[in-house]
Amino acid sequence: MALITGTRKGIGRYLAEYYVGKGFQVVGCSREPSAYASTFYEHFCVDVSDEAKVKRMFGQIRKKLKRLDVLINNAGIASMNHTLLTPLATVRKILETNVVGSFVFCREAAKLMLTGEGGRIVNFSTVATPLKLEGEAVYAASKAAINTLTQILAREFAAHNITVNAVGPTPVQTDLIGAVPEEKIKELLRRQAIPRLGEFSDVANVIDFFIRPESCFVTGQILYLGGVS
Repeated sequence: MALITGTRKGIGRYLAEYYVGKGFQVVGCSREPSAYASTFYEHFCVDVSDEAKVKRMFGQIRKKLKRLDVLINNAGIASMNHTLLTPLATVRKILETNVVGSFVFCREAAKLMLTGEGGRIVNFSTVATPLKLEGEAVYAASKAAINTLTQILAREFAAHNITVNAVGPTPVQTDLIGAVPEEKIKELLRRQAIPRLGEFSDVANVIDFFIRPESCFVTGQILYLGGVS
């Protein structure tokens, strides 16, 4: 059974459909309802940073499905503005969603995975962090926190057969980059070894590797796409 956050649209929606197609029972969540429907998909309307609601959702998963094998922490938001133009409300919103939300889901997922034979947790980083992208200070900083969280949780959860890794996508054609000027995207792509936008399938390929049974010896890793390091 797989739990994926941020499944209403974009990468999250793709991953929900993709893993249902691979035979997973998938639970997804987002702030708003999802238009995706399948016998093998259940959707919760939950703000990932709302601890009380997240814990209630996990309680329902535990009661109904009894287990959790995979957590994919996809939900995230960005603000691509110069620091001087970024209000504190935006900073708090990014940190609450990207850092607090990922932490709460990792913690609650690990508790549920303990009742089974372990599990796989995949967090979302970004190439904006190693590239130190101008105009993305808060977003990149939030994902730097995710990198550290991933590496420490990997050590804390290892004894319980739970691996924790992260994928760092390049820009993918989603709403997240929809408002970014075309020239800025082109400039970013020039800094990649492979200068193109990422595809949803590129992200899924890395997640597939992290969650396969043979990857039980792989944990605490951040894998960036596009040749960024």
